[in-house]
Amino acid sequence: MEIEKYQFLKEGMFHCLEPLTKKDEGIWGVMKPQEMVEHLADFFDVSSAKIHFDLAIPKEHLPRYKEFLYSDKPFRENTKAPTGVLGEKPMPLRIADLEAAKKKLERSVQDFFNYFNEHTGAQTLHPVFGMLTVHEWVLLHYKHVTHHLRQFKLWPATGYNE
Repeated sequence: MEIEKYQFLKEGMFHCLEPLTKKDEGIWGVMKPQEMVEHLADFFDVSSAKIHFDLAIPKEHLPRYKEFLYSDKPFRENTKAPTGVLGEKPMPLRIADLEAAKKKLERSVQDFFNYFNEHTGAQTLHPVFGMLTVHEWVLLHYKHVTHHLRQFKLWPATGYNE
C-alpha cells in the first residue's frame, strides 16, 4: 500500500491534475486552482527543507497528530492550518500561470524525493506534525494532495488506478 502512495506522489497525482483549468472552482474553501497547486508545491518545499516554519502547536499535541497521520482518515473539508502557519486567504500567486505552477509542483516533488535520497534517515519539520521522516511525509503528502484533489472534484480519479 505504501509503495502505491510513493508512486501516486511521483506520477499519479499529475495525471489527476491534468484536467484542472484556471476556470475550475472548488467545492469548498477559497483557493483557486493555481493557488492550490502552488500551495501543494510549497509544502513539498517544506518537506525538502527549502521553506521553514516553526512548530505551530504545543509539543504535547504531536502524538495525536501523528496518530492521525498513520490513520486512514482523510482531512476534513475546509480544514484550516493553525494560526501562524497560513493566513485566512491563500498566498499571492507567484508563478506565471497554472501550467507553469503544475511544472513547479513536479520539480518540488522531485526535489522532495531527491532530498531524502541524498539525506538518508533525515527528518524535516512540519509546523503541525513535527519532525517527519520520508515515510511520514509521504503519508502526509498523500492525505494533503488527495484532500485538494477532492476539493476540485479530481479525486477519486477516473482513469487512474492506484
